[in-house]
Amino acid sequence: MIFNGKCWRLRPGVLAAAMTFLTGCGTVGSDVPLNACPPVVKYSRAEQTRIAQEVAALPEGAIIPEWLADYAVLREQARACAR
Repeated sequence: MIFNGKCWRLRPGVLAAAMTFLTGCGTVGSDVPLNACPPVVKYSRAEQTRIAQEVAALPEGAIIPEWLADYAVLREQARACAR
């Protein structure tokens, strides 16, 4: 018995139909603006002072300051997005 590679290929019509049906599975509507920026939470001076004190009290090598640095970058990106 000789196998032919052509038998195993899907026909273009089948692929087109599958893609057509799969496009109905999208969950995001087209009315979502492409320039939607996340809100930037504003912190009071008292909150900023308190967090600075809490970060200073963390043990040496704590990972939280690194996470806060990442958060600061994300906040700056959100601010730039809103401009």
